[in-house]
Amino acid sequence: MKRRMFIKTAAAVAAAPYVARAAGTLDRIRMGFIGVGNRGSQLLQSFMRMPDVDVTALCDVYEPYLKRDHAAIDPKILEYCSLGGKEPWFIPNLDEKFPHPPRLYRDYRKLLEDKEVDAVCIATPDHWHALQLVDAVRAGKDVYCEKPLTATVAEGRFMVNEATKSGRVVAVGIQRRATESYKRLKAQIDSGRYGRLLGCRHSWAHNYGPFGVGRCAPCEPSPGLDWDAWLGPRAWRGFRYTLAPYMFRWDIDFSNQLANQGVHSLDAFRAMMGETAPRYVTAVGGRRFLKDDGNVPDTMFCVWEFADGRTIDYTIFEGGGAGLNGARDLEFILEDGAAYYNGSSQFRIVPSKGRLFRNPREPKFAEVKETFKDTIMGKDNSFVSATDACVRDFLDCIKSRGTPVVSLEDGHRSTSMAHIANIAVRLGGHRLEWDGVAERFVGHLADEANKLLSYEYREGYRRYPGLGC
Repeated sequence: MKRRMFIKTAAAVAAAPYVARAAGTLDRIRMGFIGVGNRGSQLLQSFMRMPDVDVTALCDVYEPYLKRDHAAIDPKILEYCSLGGKEPWFIPNLDEKFPHPPRLYRDYRKLLEDKEVDAVCIATPDHWHALQLVDAVRAGKDVYCEKPLTATVAEGRFMVNEATKSGRVVAVGIQRRATESYKRLKAQIDSGRYGRLLGCRHSWAHNYGPFGVGRCAPCEPSPGLDWDAWLGPRAWRGFRYTLAPYMFRWDIDFSNQLANQGVHSLDAFRAMMGETAPRYVTAVGGRRFLKDDGNVPDTMFCVWEFADGRTIDYTIFEGGGAGLNGARDLEFILEDGAAYYNGSSQFRIVPSKGRLFRNPREPKFAEVKETFKDTIMGKDNSFVSATDACVRDFLDCIKSRGTPVVSLEDGHRSTSMAHIANIAVRLGGHRLEWDGVAERFVGHLADEANKLLSYEYREGYRRYPGLGC
């Protein structure tokens, strides 16, 4: 085959299935949703707000979520999740109005075989993302994958390699960089008019004390839940209501709060600094105050150091009242002041009040404060959430075959920062050296730390050499 013809053929294959239905139908993107519980329902509603999306298929291992039947939700789930007798926000309403009933699947692999699904949204628990994303890109689907992208660093690199080979568009649901407010703030800081960006900091603070997610002995799975499928590649353990369907966020085998909440800030900071990976990580903390079934730290102090000496620091407090007034804004420390970003629509840049000793420079700007509205398809009639902005960017990239605002590589790098800090805590709070090219620890405690970069999948799930093997 001549080289020019080979390139044209390869491009046509990479663009499938859109080449086959380009005339008059490219304006409609047929979406399948893998995981339609709490976050999956939020994303489903976000995609449904887009005028060029058809919801074709849904998949979940919990039958009431799959069938969108709120009345069938296990009362014990509502009991264990309730806050002050109220139904919690993370139990979805399941009240969407579909123009056409989507096809329903209990096994996501069957959804991936559906020829009327162009792209998928993955919003399952974190430990499932790697297998489902790799299966999806191999099936020729574009993918929007919710954060945290991975359960381990090794999973992330495998996912990036597979997606690159496939030519699929893959976006990660770390939303802040998709907003107009963040883009404008970055332009302001990059201009240099406020001095060099020296470092960043943020904290996650909420009062879950003293009983956290509560306690529950292992018991029979909730009716309608395929518990074996929910566990997937993780080792077998008994079901308990303080683990699924939502509280897995507080169990280290399935997720953690630094990756769950912190990755939003870490990604915004890393991109603003123009950095790929840190040189060192130091993290201390532990389960200090909460008395429940959770085992992720309720207190953490984390610092990432980069090769040029700049730092990011992040703290977590979940055992007391530190978060009663909400988590504070993201802070960007500048030579001549500081920028504060609320994570969605607003930022302000404040000059420092003066300098001490022998530095003669004084800030020469007044406080800057800006609020933005994002738009969807050119319509600026209401504020659009950061999630909607990220979803819109993904859909546009499907059509253009461009790179999403938070690419798979971006998502992997930002999520890896959370993973290596958690490893530092597990090893007793040491300062660990990180090789961002090899994606391995080096130096002190490297052997012990590198063992925690991956885990062995359960039998039956080790189908890709190098992933969980």
